[in-house]
Formats: sequence, C-alpha cells, structure tokens
Amino acid sequence: MKPKVYITRIIPEEALNVIAEHCEYEVWPRETQAVPRPVLEEKIRAADGLYSMLTDRIDKPLLDMAPCLKAVSNMAVGFDNIDVDECTARGILVCNTPGVLTETTADLAWALLMAAARRITESERFLRENKWTTWSPMLLTGIDVYGATLGIVGFGRIGQAVARRAKGFGMRVLYYNRTAKPDLEASMGVQRATLDELLKASDFVSVHVPLTDETRGMIGPRELALMKPTAVLVNAARGQVVDEQALCRALKEKQIFAAGLDVFQEEPLPPDSPLRELDNVVLLPHIGSASVATRTKMAIMAARHLIQALRGERPEHIVNPEVLA
Repeated sequence: MKPKVYITRIIPEEALNVIAEHCEYEVWPRETQAVPRPVLEEKIRAADGLYSMLTDRIDKPLLDMAPCLKAVSNMAVGFDNIDVDECTARGILVCNTPGVLTETTADLAWALLMAAARRITESERFLRENKWTTWSPMLLTGIDVYGATLGIVGFGRIGQAVARRAKGFGMRVLYYNRTAKPDLEASMGVQRATLDELLKASDFVSVHVPLTDETRGMIGPRELALMKPTAVLVNAARGQVVDEQALCRALKEKQIFAAGLDVFQEEPLPPDSPLRELDNVVLLPHIGSASVATRTKMAIMAARHLIQALRGERPEHIVNPEVLA
C-alpha cells in the first residue's frame, strides 16, 4: 500500500505530482485559510507523512494523535512551528527548505528597506487620496540609501545575500553574528560588530536571525533606544525577534525614522494592531519568498523531502538528522 500524506494547503501542481506518484494524499482545499486545528487533528491520525506550513502547529498533543507519522516536511526555512524534540523522541524526521529562498528573501528585505527609507507606500497613499496639490521642496522627504551604513543582524545565507546587494549602493556594512566569519569579512568587505555597536552606528538595521530562545525579543526597548533617530529597521526574519509594542512606541514617538516589516508577533496581523495606524512603517503579509519561481521550488523541494523520508532514504535537508543515526 502507498503511504498516506496530508497536505495542509494548496501547493503548486508540480509539487503535488511528486507526491501523487508515490503516495495517497489529501489536501486542505483553501489557499487563504489555514487548516483548522480540528481538521488537522482528524487527518493526522492516519497520516504517514505531513506536508506542513509555518502556520501549522505541530506540537505534542497533535503528535499524540499521529501513531503512523514518520515524517514532517515543512515548506519553509524556519521550523519554529514544530516541536522538533518531540518529533525526534518519536523517530519522526523533520525537513525544511533552506537555500532555495535566499535570494528572493534578500530582494524583499531590500524592497522593504528602500520603501521605508523613501516613504514609498506613504507617498502612494498620499497620491491616491488626492492630497498631492503641488511640488514642494520638503514634501515626503526620506533617507538616502547610497553611502549609508547597513547593519545586518544575523549573517547566515540571507544576511550575506543582503550584504552583497549593499555593495552596489556604496554602503558600509556591519554584521552581528554569534560566530565570526573572517573569510567573508575579507572577501565582502564587511566588519563584525557587537549588537550595541551595530545599532548605534547603522543607518539601516536588517534582521535575519532564526527564532530561538536566544533571539526572541532581542530587539527591544533598550536596543531601539540605541538606534539613530534617522534609522530604519527592517525585519524579514521572524516577528517575535522584535518587541512589537516597543517598536510601535519607537515609531510613534519618532525614536527611529521608520520600519519595514514582513513578519509579526501574531500572523495575520490583527485588525486592531497599532502598527496599522502608523505612516512610518511598511507592512507586508509575510511574502519574503513570494516569487512564482521560488515558491514553486520550495514546494517541490518539500515534496521530494517527504517522499525520500517515507521511502527510507536520506532527504537533502533534515532538521533532526539524529533520527537516522
């Protein structure tokens, strides 16, 4: 008998075909609504494999309902939605999709940086609301990007890709990372700094760390107070890395110039979020990897990982390889 797979969202046909060739499968049929928890609890009972999204909480109570589960393939780089330790204890492989979305996410971080610096979304609203009556010397003036200092918090694949793009803007690049990367410092012309040093010196701060106990809330009131009043904060990593209430206060009180956010503490962003009322923040609905090519590659990679795991092969990207030891 073919293994049974549950897919928690509509995925590209190319990825679905990979699964269909080897498995029986069911798909949650709504693209803009996350699979409800009761439905996931029902479907997980007979599943050998789960194809999941960041919005799906794969925790101990759910795993207790999944006696047949052998693999979880997350269509994302991050996996903070999954209790990896619990999966490991049960011999369940967890896979993710790193690498494939690096350049696309770096592009999006730059789009946020430039939109916030030059007040692009604010200016578009200004025009659409028929507020533009004449050219004025200081109307909607922003912050220059060329020649500025860019601070990158987290210097992994995406952080490095963001730094490469800064070269074309003649920027000085600082990075904060747990481990030094001297080879990259030499080849890319970047400089390592402490987090405090980076925050004080940077005109733009772009966050690219994974969500861990160490990084949760790492940009809080103290850190925001260190930033320049002309600085821009960009977060395309995880919402919980930045203290959202402190950021709202900093933006409202003009403690920093602006922010560009693709991620939030609660997603979707609640209708009553005070961020929605601020003009000096660009808000995007977690679209960091949202190009047709990249999302299709991610979907196919996640599908292949799931099939490999269910066939007893070693997937290319495993979060908990000790399961195979």
